[in-house]
Amino acid sequence: MTDEQKNGQPGTGFRLPLIPVLLILIILGFALFGQRGILRTLQASRHHAALEAEVQQQEAVIRQLKQEIEALRSDRKYIEAIARRELGMVKEDELVYQFAQGSDKGAADTEPPASR
Repeated sequence: MTDEQKNGQPGTGFRLPLIPVLLILIILGFALFGQRGILRTLQASRHHAALEAEVQQQEAVIRQLKQEIEALRSDRKYIEAIARRELGMVKEDELVYQFAQGSDKGAADTEPPASR
């Protein structure tokens, strides 16, 4: 007897049962795309790494600001440098030279006459 005669269905050959296959596909779908699926876990891992890098960057900024605070509290030369740079302050015995900003109008007015 052939397989066709045993199953009672002609031309079927080997078939997987439909319900177990669908069940396996649903489980794989949840494993890949579910709340705790592989793709979600990879995305969360990348987000975690980005946040860790941002935290390290912010900690570096905090360390720098703490150093600046300490310098402002104790270093008079640092305070003097800031006063000179940001407020334009000078000592009593210093001379200040100021130069006009912008283009030289005097150079444009004194062009040599054109030869005829």
